[in-house]
Amino acid sequence: MQNHSPPPVGYAARLGVFSGTMLVVGGIIGSGIFLSPAVVAQRVGTGPLTLAAWGFGAVVAIIGGFVYAELGARRPLAGGTYIYLRDAFGSLPAFLYGWALFLIMATGAMAAVAMTGASYFASLMGWSPATAQPLAIACIAMLTLLNALGVRVGATTGNILTVLKLAAIALLVVAALTLAPTYTVPVPAALSAPVTPPPGLSATVLAMGAALVPVLFSFGGWQQTNAVAEELRDPARTLPRALILGVLIVAATYLLVNIAYLRALGVQGLAASSAPAADTMFVFLGPAGRTLITAGIVVSTIGFLSMVILMSARVYQAMAADGLFFQRMATLHPVTQTPVAALVAQGVVALLLLLTGTYGQLLDYVVFADWIFFGTTAAALVVLRRRDGPLPDGGASAPGHPYTTLVFIAAAVYVVIGSILSNPGNAARGAGLLALGVPVYHWWNRRRAGDAPHAR
Repeated sequence: MQNHSPPPVGYAARLGVFSGTMLVVGGIIGSGIFLSPAVVAQRVGTGPLTLAAWGFGAVVAIIGGFVYAELGARRPLAGGTYIYLRDAFGSLPAFLYGWALFLIMATGAMAAVAMTGASYFASLMGWSPATAQPLAIACIAMLTLLNALGVRVGATTGNILTVLKLAAIALLVVAALTLAPTYTVPVPAALSAPVTPPPGLSATVLAMGAALVPVLFSFGGWQQTNAVAEELRDPARTLPRALILGVLIVAATYLLVNIAYLRALGVQGLAASSAPAADTMFVFLGPAGRTLITAGIVVSTIGFLSMVILMSARVYQAMAADGLFFQRMATLHPVTQTPVAALVAQGVVALLLLLTGTYGQLLDYVVFADWIFFGTTAAALVVLRRRDGPLPDGGASAPGHPYTTLVFIAAAVYVVIGSILSNPGNAARGAGLLALGVPVYHWWNRRRAGDAPHAR
């Protein structure tokens, strides 16, 4: 008797260049640009060095965008970084990436960003701080549901939030560049100690190095768009275009925002500010400006959260399809063509981290791991290009490779070393959490090997 079982459900290729670009922008711009500039100003002590640090970060991000663009053209498959690591170095490092993403990096970021957005929203509405956690829970649940309804629903939600986010940032920049200062931000005495430029060349190099850590972390996130490659129309062309356009938009945005901060607050005021975006808007538009940008930050955090939910779930689905994770998570919903089981599991872990309050501490432990995987993924391009040869017609090839790729890898190594030196204890705990994934991988791998004969 002939077997008429239906073919497996695949992803729906429904997204174009605009949605891909918004995924890149939304996956990078979260809350970092609203907080990190103060830390950068504290570490370098002058306006020109502050802008130079963000400019260098932009260059590194653009190089990274080109690296991931070529990887996406070579492997236009759902799972992104997981696929590149698997094909270049084997399934263990690929699994460890997915392991860290599922347990902490993506889910912890979801919990942290949801709480940040909910806290800003509660403050905006004049509600008690105690309402922040229920709001964050509702936000994660609602965005998970929207993303489960279909990639177009999830992407459209993210597109709207990203456009609103960019509009709020544009308002801040235009106000700072066209209006005269009207109000003065009071600086608490405890924060008013003057910042000074580093004395001499060696001190400047060290200070710039320290400043680059928060800068490069603020630029991280473009890599997640590669995870939805199979849901892009003509992904070998669309993904590289979206990556380059998105990273260029973010680079320009970050530089303009820092110019706005410096014009409003000066380097001293920026270094002392705990909320530079709100303080900048207050200088030009008063209390109404502070309220407007607070609403913009809420939108920014929710948009970032939506993108993380959408893109990360595709990694777990790819792992499960390889037999290295729960088999239920390998399947796509027959109607929505989304990895519903992976989305729900991810949401449950994020909510557990949020409810237990452990997300902040765990993120501190593994924050350096992001750049370990960035650097390793860039090294995967070296391996894949040597193994597979150049792309046909030179399409989407990373310009200046291997030299630019090596610069990116060096930047990743620097960030990892800087993170370890700044907090060795956290780095050791993070390394331990990653190492816990090794026996888990071997368990899944043995199980996969045991199931293989039955699958034939």
